[in-house]
Amino acid sequence: MENYPAPARALVAQLSEKAAADPAKAVAYQGAPGANSHLAALGYAPDCVPLPCFAFEDAIDAVRSGQAARAIIPIENSLHGRVADMHFLLPESGLHIVDEYFLRIRHCLMAPDTAPVKSAISHPQALGQCRHYLRERGIQPVAYADTAGAAALVAETRTPGEGAIAPYLAAELYGLRLVAENIEDSDDNMTRFLVLAHEPSMPQAGVGPVMTTFLFEVKNVPAALYKAMGGFATNGVNMTKLESYQRGASFSATEFFCDIEGMPGDPAVDRALAELEFHSKWVRMLGSYRQARPRT
Repeated sequence: MENYPAPARALVAQLSEKAAADPAKAVAYQGAPGANSHLAALGYAPDCVPLPCFAFEDAIDAVRSGQAARAIIPIENSLHGRVADMHFLLPESGLHIVDEYFLRIRHCLMAPDTAPVKSAISHPQALGQCRHYLRERGIQPVAYADTAGAAALVAETRTPGEGAIAPYLAAELYGLRLVAENIEDSDDNMTRFLVLAHEPSMPQAGVGPVMTTFLFEVKNVPAALYKAMGGFATNGVNMTKLESYQRGASFSATEFFCDIEGMPGDPAVDRALAELEFHSKWVRMLGSYRQARPRT
């Protein structure tokens, strides 16, 4: 808790106490109270007890240890791409994806006083999503662990000319003045969150379209990825995401993060996954869950 700026600590303590009293309703998230992930937790489960955690690893550990039943974690943003580290943390977490949630991101510039803002502190994702606004006004971006934590820090230091980029809720919680609202570079700024739990939860029949997320590593032979992907095309399985990333320093093997429509048990999906497994070193399922937004 000491990692948070002083204005956030009391709120963190209050929320942590409520979560400890009812872990089954607790939803862990990364950030200080007032962060976008805080808003996502409340939007996803309005009756939940939001549990703020300083780092993504802390939110994951809260579910592992039983402090929270679920965690809600950002995975990608429509303007700024995937959230760093999540593709590494997810497979190592031992948790399962049980749902997804989309949050419309609305960034606000806030400050402790009326002095012109010369620098803005925020999470790198938020700074990237507002880079045109900042550049046009000559405001220096300064990276911080999370958006609401930056607002709490600005409220604590009250340095003239120093502002923060955070959701409107952070300004209310920490007593800051809203300098400007909706400063993101695009009106369709959207972040996709994944909901993680200790146990998998397969979607029930009739819930509508379903997504499945998994990881795999193809064999190190020519055309391995082409062959591995062929089963999805021939079986008519829609692949909505395929991202590559390197693990370790050898750069000799590439792992892939993949989303498809459908789930194991669907004959077409089963055939496609069987072909994928034949051409891969390993395949690791992360979860199947209902689509929060239609892909097709």
